[in-house]
Amino acid sequence: MKVYFVGAGPGDPRLITVRGKSLLEEADVIIYAGSLVNPRLLDYAREGARIHNSASMNLEEMVKIMEESAGLGEKVVRLHTGDPGLYGAIQEQINLLEAKNIPCEVVPGVSSMSAAGASLKREFTQPGVSQSLIVTRMEGRTPVPSEESLESLSQHRGSLCIFLSVQKIEEVVSKLSKGYPPHTPVAVVYKASWPEEKIIQGDLATIAKKVKEEGIEKTALILVGDFLKGEGEPSLLYDSSFTHGYRRGE
Repeated sequence: MKVYFVGAGPGDPRLITVRGKSLLEEADVIIYAGSLVNPRLLDYAREGARIHNSASMNLEEMVKIMEESAGLGEKVVRLHTGDPGLYGAIQEQINLLEAKNIPCEVVPGVSSMSAAGASLKREFTQPGVSQSLIVTRMEGRTPVPSEESLESLSQHRGSLCIFLSVQKIEEVVSKLSKGYPPHTPVAVVYKASWPEEKIIQGDLATIAKKVKEEGIEKTALILVGDFLKGEGEPSLLYDSSFTHGYRRGE
């Protein structure tokens, strides 16, 4: 039987995909990231399913449960927050399972990045403003390649989404200021799509003070760039004078 790595969505249990919900309902064993996943998602689990919280488990302990359960022919769901392809630490799990000839499948979810953009009613890529989105984090206990430092990435001045870094907001601002001007808009979205969601908006010159005053130190994204102004040019896609494969322009 397969092990399914399922993206749980950003927090709101209704934002899990239809396929992800179906797998949760069918699973014999669920291992969920308890420090991040909304526990209300476990309401989808069928009666009798065995549920494990991975918050206190190490890699070997998780893989052992997956291996034993799959060996019994049971359906296993490894439930990650957001989209497991972003900072989900799934590759190391998949590598160990595949080395044991246990088949795996990844079911993508809605990233907290997408939820944050939706809460702000902003599009990361706007004509005339930015056509690139960089997803990154600041170095901490987990290092970041030197060529991917915030100082380096800030030189592009594109749209930026920074994960796992709000606890160092002052240092983040200092590094971004090497490329972005002080008036660059910044938004910090805490627990996007959760009932306790909170949005703090400012610019590079003001955002650190505002975030500190709100006491936000985790579970938040930092969004940076002029896309936050919402003042991009109209898309050519819907311009009446623009011809494409489905419409001839006037």
